[in-house]
Amino acid sequence: MRMKYRYDITMHEFSILSSDNRMVRSFRRLVIPLIAVFCLQTPLATAQSDIPSLGDTARGELTPVAEYQLGKEIMVQVRSDPAYVNDPVLTEYLTNLGNRLVSADPQIRGELANDFSFFAIRDATLNAFALPGGFIGVHTGLLLATQSESELASVLSHEIGHVSQRHIARMLSQQRQDILIPIAATVLAILAAQAGGDAAGAVMMGGQGYAIQKQINFTRDAEKEADRVGFSILKGAGFDTTGMTSFFQRMQTATRTYSDAPSPYLRTHPLTSERIADIEARVRREPYRQHADDLDFYLMRAKARLVQDDSAPALQKAAAMFEEQIKSGSRLYMAAGNYGLALIALQRKEPAKARTYLQQVKKTVGEAAARQSLALDSLTVEILLASGQTADAVREARAATVRFPSSRALAHQYANALYAAKRYDEAAKYLRKQVQMYRDDATLQRQLAKVYDAQGKKALMHMALAESYALSGAYTAALEQLNLARKAGDVTFYDQSVIDAREREWKAIVKENLKERS
Repeated sequence: MRMKYRYDITMHEFSILSSDNRMVRSFRRLVIPLIAVFCLQTPLATAQSDIPSLGDTARGELTPVAEYQLGKEIMVQVRSDPAYVNDPVLTEYLTNLGNRLVSADPQIRGELANDFSFFAIRDATLNAFALPGGFIGVHTGLLLATQSESELASVLSHEIGHVSQRHIARMLSQQRQDILIPIAATVLAILAAQAGGDAAGAVMMGGQGYAIQKQINFTRDAEKEADRVGFSILKGAGFDTTGMTSFFQRMQTATRTYSDAPSPYLRTHPLTSERIADIEARVRREPYRQHADDLDFYLMRAKARLVQDDSAPALQKAAAMFEEQIKSGSRLYMAAGNYGLALIALQRKEPAKARTYLQQVKKTVGEAAARQSLALDSLTVEILLASGQTADAVREARAATVRFPSSRALAHQYANALYAAKRYDEAAKYLRKQVQMYRDDATLQRQLAKVYDAQGKKALMHMALAESYALSGAYTAALEQLNLARKAGDVTFYDQSVIDAREREWKAIVKENLKERS
């Protein structure tokens, strides 16, 4: 069953990390309804041919520090949503692609030079969105709709453009500065426009009309500015810039299928035709540059199909589609088809069959290309673990971490392989090193807790669980784990001091959050 991502994210148990707390609390009530404004599902165009630069005059009170903090707080809730795709390999592919785009221009990271974060949402619609602070989500339906890596890169570059120009922060600042702009009416108009009919027109005709139109005008210019910046990013990163226009055209076709009669809102603000014309003019001024798609792009599209819907009928339909891909004769499509069938076999607990499909993938692309695929390395380890070949899984996972030293997905798999092989001391040593390098990785803390439990180290187990809960925003559960750690028979004096410090820190956060809600 398809899950629809919710934008009305509940705000609770947020961490307070900077001196901009009051500012963040003030904006928190505004940000979630307006996130939908910057979704690709409803990009707005303007009839002007010159793409404007909105500048930075509207920064208002939401500083870059506060914006990033706000984004982190929102992501706590996003990660707890069932539609959030918790697949390390897919997430890492999006992250690597996104970072390649961000690296095209050092100024994109802004004043704080923060990293961007990319993630997938389980939803069949064509959509992507940017949250404050550089957190960018992509619907699985959009990933499946892209036909080249340049098309997917064009979507990410557009969203990166929104972040680099601080569009959400500037819209929120404008919201605060103009008492005529009520958020509820703005969101109602946007939702009504998406649904079709005259509802949006009715809202616009009410007493809120001027205020809503003011927000819409801002959004139109923001979309065009994101196009301009995104095009520059796409070009700088070495992708085929025609991917932006080809995907815009596909979006336009898809949008027409949602409603037989466009709403007055969409009739007034054409969806993509004028933006396409503008980008096409930019493309014509650039020399053609062919971009060779990465193998993992096709593999991740296969994975996204299964992640989007893993019901038995959907798996059967996907398997038939993968079989057709294998018959296509295209090397990359054949590889993706066998990869998809291998994932299905694993899901059905048939590791021997999965291994056969994996061997077909490697045979199709060649061993050298297979060694450059993080997705295939990960699948190799997964099949070995499912087959009970733990020693081989450890060996392959270790070799994969050497080929991809910065891979979080493979680091997690290597730790899992060590645990499955009952090499607990090695696993604990490796994970302790990892948590020092990646302090925001809740998965590492959960893995470490599991290893400590196997070693019989109860105090350390509860402390690691506490850290994982805190990183997930569940401070009440984290404090409960600290209490259990304090009562453990093997707790040391040093452990007690760490527990006391963490308890003071997290209790202060819980108290502040309770104060906000009241």
